Amino acid sequence: MRILHTMLRVGNLDQSLTFYCDVLGMTLLRRKDYPGGQFTLAFVGYGNESEEAVLELTYNWGTETYELGDAYGHIALGVDDIYATCETIKNRGGKVTREAGPMKHGSTVIAFVEDPDGYKVELIQLKSSSGVTPTESLTNT
Repeated sequence: MRILHTMLRVGNLDQSLTFYCDVLGMTLLRRKDYPGGQFTLAFVGYGNESEEAVLELTYNWGTETYELGDAYGHIALGVDDIYATCETIKNRGGKVTREAGPMKHGSTVIAFVEDPDGYKVELIQLKSSSGVTPTESLTNT
């Protein structure tokens, strides 16, 4: 088994696609309107859905806002250079809500950004010695 996707309900699909694609450097993998159900699905990610987990952005026509709830946490992205990535996000019009720095009670360097609907996205500095294959850095897009 593997995780296929995480679904987020969004109030403005165009703004969300701009954020995830233009600000965070993801690619729009596919998009389809469902007129009978009055919704649109857009899948975005850093790689092919057959190999990597992606985000499903669901736009329910006519619904502009959602209650995020207190159970939702965040999406996490691994980055090669968290400080440069935060600068790139800000230069692209993204909102950094927690600047890069060590997490409380730990040494992992993290930052947080927020999408147009208020969903939190955590950036985590990848360690090259960890053996983890780094996600393509946003600074390379």
